[in-house]
Parts: sequence; C-alpha cells; structure tokens
Amino acid sequence: MVPKTFSSRSALAMFHDLAAASAAWVVAYLLRFNFELPPSFASEIGGTLVWVVLLQGFVFWRFGLYRGIWRYASLIDLKRIFWAVLVATALTPLLFWLLRLDVVLPRSVLVIYPALLMLFMGGGRLIYRLWKEQALFADIKLRGEPVLVLGAGDAGFGLAKDLARNPLWRVVGFLDDDAQKVGNVVNGVRVLGRLDALAYNAKKLGVDKAIIAMPGVSHKQRRRAIELCSDAGVKPLTVPSFDDLMSGQFNISQLRAVELDDLLGRDPVLIDDAGLRQQLSGKVVLVTGAGGSIGSELCRQIAHFSPAKLLMYESSEFALYAMEQGMGRSFPGLELLYLAGDVRDEPRLNQVFLEHRPDVVFHAAAYKHVPLMECNNAWQAVRNNVYGTWQVARCAQRHGVEKFVLISTDKAVNPTNVMGATKRLAEIVCQGLQQAEGTRFIVVRFGNVLGSTGSVIPKFREQIASGGPITVTHPDITRYFMSIPEAAQLVMQAGYMGQGGEIFVLEMGEPVKIVDLAKDMIRLSGLDADDIRIEFTGLRPGEKLFEELLADSEKTLPTPHPKLRIAQARPVTDTEMQMLSEWISGDDPASDEIVRKRLQQWIPEYISASNGRA
Repeated sequence: MVPKTFSSRSALAMFHDLAAASAAWVVAYLLRFNFELPPSFASEIGGTLVWVVLLQGFVFWRFGLYRGIWRYASLIDLKRIFWAVLVATALTPLLFWLLRLDVVLPRSVLVIYPALLMLFMGGGRLIYRLWKEQALFADIKLRGEPVLVLGAGDAGFGLAKDLARNPLWRVVGFLDDDAQKVGNVVNGVRVLGRLDALAYNAKKLGVDKAIIAMPGVSHKQRRRAIELCSDAGVKPLTVPSFDDLMSGQFNISQLRAVELDDLLGRDPVLIDDAGLRQQLSGKVVLVTGAGGSIGSELCRQIAHFSPAKLLMYESSEFALYAMEQGMGRSFPGLELLYLAGDVRDEPRLNQVFLEHRPDVVFHAAAYKHVPLMECNNAWQAVRNNVYGTWQVARCAQRHGVEKFVLISTDKAVNPTNVMGATKRLAEIVCQGLQQAEGTRFIVVRFGNVLGSTGSVIPKFREQIASGGPITVTHPDITRYFMSIPEAAQLVMQAGYMGQGGEIFVLEMGEPVKIVDLAKDMIRLSGLDADDIRIEFTGLRPGEKLFEELLADSEKTLPTPHPKLRIAQARPVTDTEMQMLSEWISGDDPASDEIVRKRLQQWIPEYISASNGRA
C-alpha cells in the first residue's frame, strides 16, 4: 500500500536506498569481473542502471519500506527488505525484455546484486539505529556511574540495552547464580560470576551501586540479593515488579531505591480474575471507609473490574476529596460517586442504599488505632466498630445486597485491647445476621499492612528523617505484615469465594520482629546503628507482644486458594443478638472501665493487657 504522506524523512530514506541500489549494481559487475571490467560491460552498466534504480524504487515503495522509522528498525523491516529486493531482482530480466534492451546480463550479477543490496540497505539502517541509541561505541563507554546488574536474564538484558543510552550509568558487569551464564557476554557486558561474588567485584571495579534486575523471582531470592548488597556496602536499586512491567505502566529502566516492601514483600497473589469480573463487572459496589488505606486500595482494585457504579462512602471530608482527585484521573470512564457520611447514621445509609441499590458492600470503615481506642475512647470504638457495622449490615440486608464483606483484623483473636475486642464483636454481628437466604455476610481477617495510615512504618520513616532515635515498644514484639494491594486482592477473592457466615483468615507468612524492621529501614536509608539509635519505650496501653490469627477455640478449614483459610468460630444465638443490639444502640456514653467489662461478657477470650495478658 502506498503511504498517504511522503515526509522529508521518507524522501531521505528513499534516496539512501536508490543510492544503495546504484552502488550494488555497479559493484556486482565489478566483482563478477574481478574489478577488470570489459568496455562493453561498462557501457552496459550505464544503459541499464537507470532502469534498475527506477524498478527498485517502485518496488520498495509498494512494499512500504518508507512507513517505518529507522531508529526502530527491526527484523520485520529486514524481512520486508528481503522480499522487496528479491521481487525487484526477479523482475529485472523481465523489465529488460519488455524494454527490448540489447544487453547480455551475466547470471552471476543477478546472484551478487541482491546480496549486496540487502547488505547496503540493512547495514545503513542498523548503523543509523546504533548511532541514535548511542550504542556504536557502547563497549567503550567511559562516562556514567559504574554499576553492577544482579540478574543476567531477560530483564537484565533489557536494562543493559536501555542504560547503554543513558549517560548517567555505565554497566560494568552482570552477576547471576546460573553457572551456565557465567563468562558469557550480554549486550557487550560480561557475566562476572555468581551473586555471592558481589563484594569482590564491587571492590575490584569501584562500584557502590547495584541494580537488582530480577522482577519475577520469589521474595526470598530478592531479599537475599538485597542482603548481599548490604554486606558488600553497595546501595541496592531495583527495577519495577513483574506485574508493573506487564501492565505497561513502567519500563525496565525506571530504577528506584529498594523499599521495605521488597524486604517484607511476598510472592505475587493469584486471584480468580474471571470470577471477580463476574461478581463485580456491571454491579453497583459500595465501599465504606473508602478514604482509608485498605478502603482506597479496594476502590482502585474494584475499579479495574468495571463496576456499573462505585460508591465511595467516607466520613472524612479530606480523605473523600483525595479520592475524588485520584480516582477521577485514573478511571475517567467509570461512574464514581463520593458520598460523605457516617456508618452510624442510619437515615443517610438508607438514603444511599435506596437511591443506588448496591449489589456488593465492602465494609472497611473502623477505628483501628489500638492505644487511642484504649484510653478515653472505648465507647466510641464500640459505637463505630460494632454499632456502625450493625447499621451498615442491617441496611444491606433490608435492601437485598448480595454480599457484605467485613474487613476485620488479627487483633480480634484473643483480644487484649478494646479495638480488637470491638472488631471481634463486629464479626459476631455479621455471623448473627446471617440467614439461610438473603444477604451473605463474609468476614476477612488479616494482620498489619505495610505503610497504612497510623502504622509503625511511616512513623519510623519520620524518625529516621529527623535523625532518630527510632522508638520500639519492646525488643521481642512481633507483627504480621502484608502489602496493601495484596490485602485488597485477597479481600476481594474471599468475598467472591464466601457463601455466607465464614471468617476467612489470610495467610500472613512469618511474623516480623519490629526491632528487625527498624534495623532494615535504617539500613535501606543508607545509615547504620551508629547513625540512628533504637530506643525501647515499653508496651503501650492495650498492646501485646504477639498477634494471633486464630482464637483458642477456633479451627480452620482449607479453601481452594492457598492464601485463604476458613475459621470456624462459635455460633451466635438470636437472644445474644437482641441483647447486643440493646447495648450498642444506647446513646449514653459509657466509661472505659464499663466498656471493658461489657466486652468481657460478650467475648470470654478478651483479657485486657493491663490485667495480665501480653
């Protein structure tokens, strides 16, 4: 197909190819006669050259050789050149016959000529691309900071290609644990040895930065690479994750500093995309607490499944404004509603449910800060976490919501604080409301998420930025951690799998000592224990040393998903639900001590930390 436009770039490209055709035709004759060209054939070249060049130009044009950009010339372009040259060469004798030209065309010229022409045309494009990519002299590149690349796979190869064009970096070697790769050359750079040789090679080559180019490996392998960098005194950088690269939002050369997620992160979550799309696509979805850490990530994840309408319900005006600014830009094609309201406000909830008729509800709204809820705010924790859950759940039941998913916490297991006890009571509310038919209530229980609002990680970052010290409550305190996206994905997966009445427990991996977390953050900041001290301040009100994911009386059942199990908790009677409703519906504030006593009556396993449990 003839190009619709013929730019100056296309004209230059055609001029190059016509010049190449002329040169190839002349050189083919010279090679045929060992550069001792008889006079008769010399005149023959002059008589045929113009027709050969015109034929080649026409065929090249028809094959679309001038629609591409030389800077991105590839094997596809070379294939197109091959067929164009082949067709034009085959047509050359036919053209001479049609024009009745009295020439004796040596057959060897028809063999030499196309080979030369392909060499000239392809070579010109290759040289131009190498020049534009600054790769002509990549092997002797002397500028840029020297860096080692950990991983000589596809990601490492792509990274080396990109960095060869970047004046800020100079890749001086690869390291890879695959013994078969050691000694090989990747994009002009040698694989120097295994990852264990990082310290030796960094010192030998004067390198103080290493790039971890292994986006698809497991968390343990990534952590090992980071620790090797730390032991070698080399600052680790990393490439985007495999999921980010596949999404197209990032490219391999977008380097970043290693974050805590890389150390504590876990292997990718596999979710049932087809099932979730069936549950969420075209449905009206409501998320309460939509401006919080989990709520906002849930909204982003749900939006990818194209709901008919996404309702974001939030009591904080600023958080709702932030969601409006971010979600509107990211998902311009979705119907997004930003609803200000309190989960305890029954008239407002009824208005929202009546007007928008949500099909699925994710209830993430809650007070979650343990020490704040423990002192002077215990009754408010009950009202928000228990009564608020009751109001949203009953409203969902009245308006025929298909599924109601409660976001719970590991602090609800054998709770030692008011916050954990109120979340356990919220679980009991959902269990008690479950009927044989109607709305299906599902509870999802998990531990801490990295970087959530009010969590220890933002606090540690601020303390490091101000020069320390980092304050840790106890040297033995441990917590479970997962990333916010992983938690949101597993919440949606549990919501899809749940049939009603289950308490899903997320697989949280191994618990992490908070003091080790602090040391990791200090190290990732490029500092050490001499720069930032760690101080132990003692356990705070309601805090315990170890979190648990299952209560003493609970048992778990496996599910088809490896990171989800089902906890079988004690049943809840209608009488208990009636008594609970009467208590949490009261308007008169109760003292912290009275609240603790009433929580003890409802949750026998609840023992306040001040009364002995750590």
